Order: sequence, then structure tokens, then C-alpha cells
Amino acid sequence: MNLLIVKHVDIEGPGLIEDCLRQEKIPYQVLSLESGLHLPKLDNLTHLVLLGGPMNVYEEDRYPFLVEEDLFIKEAIQRGKSILGICLGAQLIAKALGAKVFKAAVKEIGWYDVSLTRIGTIDPFFSRLPRTFSVFQWHGDTFEIPHGAVLLATSSPVPHQAFRYGDHVYGLQFHLEVTQDIIREWMKSYEEEFEGPHPPLLSKQNILAHTEAKIESYRKVGIKFLKNFFRKPVKGGAT
Repeated sequence: MNLLIVKHVDIEGPGLIEDCLRQEKIPYQVLSLESGLHLPKLDNLTHLVLLGGPMNVYEEDRYPFLVEEDLFIKEAIQRGKSILGICLGAQLIAKALGAKVFKAAVKEIGWYDVSLTRIGTIDPFFSRLPRTFSVFQWHGDTFEIPHGAVLLATSSPVPHQAFRYGDHVYGLQFHLEVTQDIIREWMKSYEEEFEGPHPPLLSKQNILAHTEAKIESYRKVGIKFLKNFFRKPVKGGAT
């Protein structure tokens, strides 16, 4: 196994994903696009993890690396790599598959419940999770479900929360990777999200209180999903 984690900004790192990889003794590398590095060739890679970021998928003029990443994702899908996209990462996968990414009806910041769809309850990974569980959200955009993909988890008022394309590509709108420290850091660094005429539905104090209560059970859900995802063999290996 040869795994690459793609960061879009330094503040949005792999968190729980890195903890899981270390537990499982899975080798990995982290590449930060914010630092100006270019994506590697796919030849020796088996797994990709695409993390979040404050940019939108359609802001290629402001963030030129999004153009290169779009081509990278399309090739990785075509070559059968295992891919996990989180928040922005999921939106980038949806875009690469030809689906629209657009402003959601509301901006979700904080803890929200998502529920598995019928297909989600029989998915190899999601079927092992609770039928309804709390997730941590921080997003303003959402996506259409790509043609040929299946919806695995839903919620209200943002119904598209997770999808699978083929056997190896998963997109999660929610942040499965967060730890308590990451959430606290985002609260400080993204202070502007809580200011202005349209603040999120939940206050910072409310979110931090919910985090204290929910983070341990969320960690268990996340580790369960991630271990299964990383253990799944890739047909054809590193092709």
C-alpha cells in the first residue's frame, strides 16, 4: 500500500486519519498544495485522501492548483485508485465526475445528525456504522450526486452527505478526521465565520460544548470506518 494525503491548507490536516494510519502501521505521505508543491505521478499510489479547505472547487482563478488536482482526481478514478474525499475533497470528486457543486441552502458549522440511506445500510463500510449518528460539519457548499454514484448518508437541510462511486471512491461532506484540538484551532482561525449578518446556527460555545460530549464516540465511528477503508484491497494494485 502506498497512500497520499492531500492538504489544501496547513490548518486542515489529517487528524484522526493520521492516528489511524499510525495504529495500522500503514505508510503514508502528506502533500500540502498551499506550499506550492505539485501532485506526484499516480503510478505507485494505491490510496488517496483529499482533505478540506476554505476555498470552493470553482475558484480555480484564485487557487490554480485546483486545475491540476481536478485532472489528478479524474486520472486516479479512471485507474481504479482507492479515494476518500472529505468536505472540499468530496466536492472535488463530485466535480471530477461531472456533478455540480453549489451553495447549500444553509451553512453547516457544528454537530449535526446524518442518517444512512437504504444503500448506505448495505454498503461495506457504512453498514457497520450506526443508522443515525452525529458528525462534525464545516461547509457552505454542497454537491449533486454524480451520475453512476450512490447516496449513502443524508440529512436535513443538506441531503447529500456521503456517496460512493464504484467500489473504491467515497466522498464525505462531513469532517470525519477532526479531533478536539483541530476543532478548537478552527474556531480560532476561522473566527470570521461567526461574525457578520449571517452567523451559523450554533454559537462557538455551543459547538465546543457539543464537541466535549460527542468527540469520543465520534472518534470510534471514524476509526471504524477508516480501518475498513484502508484495509480494503485495491484490484490491480498500484497500476
